[in-house]
Amino acid sequence: MTLSQRDKKHLWHPLTQHKTTPDSLAISRAKGALLYDDKGQEYIDGIASWYTSAYGHCNPVIVERVKKQVETLDQVVFAGLTHEPAVELSEKLVGILPSNQQKLFFSDNGSTAVDVAIKMALQYYFNRGEKRQVLIALEEGFHGDTFGAMSVSGLSVYNGPFEDFFLNVKRIPVPTVDNRQEVLNQLKTILDQHSVAAFIYEPLVQGAAAMKMHDPKGLDSLIGECQRQGILTIADEVMTGFGKTGKHFASLHLQNQPDIMCLSKALTGGMVPMAITSCTLNVYNAFYSDDMSKGLFHGHTYSANPIACAAAIAGIDLLKSQEMQQNIQRVIASHKAFDQRIKNHPKVASTRQCGTIYAIDLAVNMERYGDLRKKMLDYFLANYLFMRPLGNTVYIASSYVITDEQLYRIYQGIENLLDTVV
Repeated sequence: MTLSQRDKKHLWHPLTQHKTTPDSLAISRAKGALLYDDKGQEYIDGIASWYTSAYGHCNPVIVERVKKQVETLDQVVFAGLTHEPAVELSEKLVGILPSNQQKLFFSDNGSTAVDVAIKMALQYYFNRGEKRQVLIALEEGFHGDTFGAMSVSGLSVYNGPFEDFFLNVKRIPVPTVDNRQEVLNQLKTILDQHSVAAFIYEPLVQGAAAMKMHDPKGLDSLIGECQRQGILTIADEVMTGFGKTGKHFASLHLQNQPDIMCLSKALTGGMVPMAITSCTLNVYNAFYSDDMSKGLFHGHTYSANPIACAAAIAGIDLLKSQEMQQNIQRVIASHKAFDQRIKNHPKVASTRQCGTIYAIDLAVNMERYGDLRKKMLDYFLANYLFMRPLGNTVYIASSYVITDEQLYRIYQGIENLLDTVV
């Protein structure tokens, strides 16, 4: 019995309708930008396995750091205890975050990082004797699958059955060059009419919304207005963080920095799960009290897991290295050159790029998870490319160590897709 056949006996995969997609490709190992199936066939991972393996699969620097940590301290409760990997990670991470970020709270994944941020914002006002229950989010945002994160997300394809149970969220359009003043006016109206606790956003790029990119000046004006009115701002950098936009964090492209940030995915270089919610001293001080009840009573069993911290430390060292920064710039330049070649193709409606993230909208109407998308998925796998189109959007968000030849194979695969499948 094959691994895929054994898989079907008990496993339930994410984002999968198993009746129409009965088989899963069995992956046995990975290295750099390559995945290998159980028959030894290699596939180019064009999305860094959901944007996690930014420095390449099984990066030897991360592997070695994790090996050493496993032999010393595997897991310890982080309530009332601390350890060297967590302290060292805090020092390194604060050194590359926006300068106003000074405190770190650990959790398990991107969704929980967002839930922690929401709880921080709501309790921040509660601790100050204010009752604020409304959150503001961008339309088509995606922040995760736990209930708090779902509440501030705006994609009903994921959240439809649960929307009656959500927190109180008001949504505003994504700011563009053309609508930035209109969106700012909508924000001001909501702030005038409601007791708002926080504004949450994905800075510059909305990943699950098919890599929808928005205007930095427009977003800056929204953050600035919230902060002028004493409203907390939350940057969800789970996808955009750690170099993907060309800077360490997308927020560094903006003048106004968030009060709270959510980090995960590439935080550990794809090695192990971990998340961090960072915040300013102002936010932290609202919880700093002789009154025990004003503390943030939220915790995860694996908070600040030493092995995950070791992986994250190695990841930050890699991100800051000259070699990795050169890789990032190489990928950015390669996408720009490909864009010049493909953007005028008759089956391309539009293209866009932010740092190492590149997206193409196809000139075709299709369902997000319809038959044509399945044909596209099958086409990519048949050509040994692991890509996951979002509706009619084909995107690349590969690791930074991907080679020029591997990028060329992705580009060639996309061009052939346009000529043979779409």
